[in-house]
Amino acid sequence: LSRTIEKLSRTHRSSSTMEPIKCKAMVAFGVNDLREEEVIVAPPKAGEVRMKVMCNALCHTDIYTLSGQDPEGLFPSILGHEAGCVVEAVGEGVTSVKVGDHVVPGYTPQCKGSDCMFCMSPKTNLCPKIRGTQGKGVMPDGTSRFTLAKDGSTVYHFMGCSTFAEYTVLAEISIAKIDPAASLEKACLFGCGISTGLGAVWNNAKVEPFSSVAVFGLGAVGFAVVQAAKAVGASHIVGIDVNPNKFEMAKKLGCDVCYNPKDHGDEPMQQVLVKNSPTGFGFDYTFDCTGNVNVMRSALEAAHRGWGQCCLVGVAAAGKEIATRPFQFITGRRCFGTAFGGWKTRDAIPMLTDKMMKGEIAVDHFITHRFNGVGETTKAIDALHSGDCLRAVVHYC
Repeated sequence: LSRTIEKLSRTHRSSSTMEPIKCKAMVAFGVNDLREEEVIVAPPKAGEVRMKVMCNALCHTDIYTLSGQDPEGLFPSILGHEAGCVVEAVGEGVTSVKVGDHVVPGYTPQCKGSDCMFCMSPKTNLCPKIRGTQGKGVMPDGTSRFTLAKDGSTVYHFMGCSTFAEYTVLAEISIAKIDPAASLEKACLFGCGISTGLGAVWNNAKVEPFSSVAVFGLGAVGFAVVQAAKAVGASHIVGIDVNPNKFEMAKKLGCDVCYNPKDHGDEPMQQVLVKNSPTGFGFDYTFDCTGNVNVMRSALEAAHRGWGQCCLVGVAAAGKEIATRPFQFITGRRCFGTAFGGWKTRDAIPMLTDKMMKGEIAVDHFITHRFNGVGETTKAIDALHSGDCLRAVVHYC
């Protein structure tokens, strides 16, 4: 892979062009209607970057949108947002990256503007600079860079990334430049899920040593939460999932005990957890990594009486609401959410990649399936649905 990347990087440095590019992409035309098509990728405009996508890791958020549950989901569109790329062309005014740079797209931009209260604040990573257009599936100027080759019709962007394509165009403020020596297959994991799980623990909840932690949902994000909690010295970590095949890996990463709600009949999982918690009053920190509002309630109510914190990581389907008794808050529990683990994209992804390269963050175990070619994205989706897949990486080159 490294030889292929270096070869492509040299080619890009000598032949980058500002002409439209025809390439393959997986286009979502409607709910669960994903097809391989040829698309035309327009040149980048001012403040934009066109990139060759080398590999893409499939995330449950892509499937969530394809299923029609995403309130912002648009069709036809090119999904995908966890990728490793090489810069192919840059638009006017772009200074932070150049042709040949290795980059990871970020769905949460970081404009770094001195006039952006969000980028200037250490309290959040929610830069709103291009939020209005990104949510509408277009670039900052209100137009798309994708059209179908066969008829010229518009194809929308997704999460400001659209990496189910051999080439894509992003705003400069959504691109993190990484060490070219890093494996793009591994670095792409920091584009969403793994970073989110790590940041939920380190940035948002700020889990303390010797704490007790309960993690609901043992997918890639949940495992990242477990890994992060173990890294900071949590003394008792439990994992909850309806798939017991996840438990072996969970324990290797740091879980002391794993629970399957199916083993406890009609007894609410929060009651099971509270009575089995170290103090008998719940867990210091709980994390929902499922996006299921009923599980979110369990996570909140399993938090420790007096000081327990519940972090909502999973994204619920459109229109869903959380229900609980106000008394849960009166008795000291707090509930909050996280987007991309609180990381400021362009600063954090290079830092996390460097830590991975130094052996400080292990990610190899997350890649459970590999495929080749854009068209095999459908196989990656099948793998993700199988229940034994954490991340399926599709190599485009």
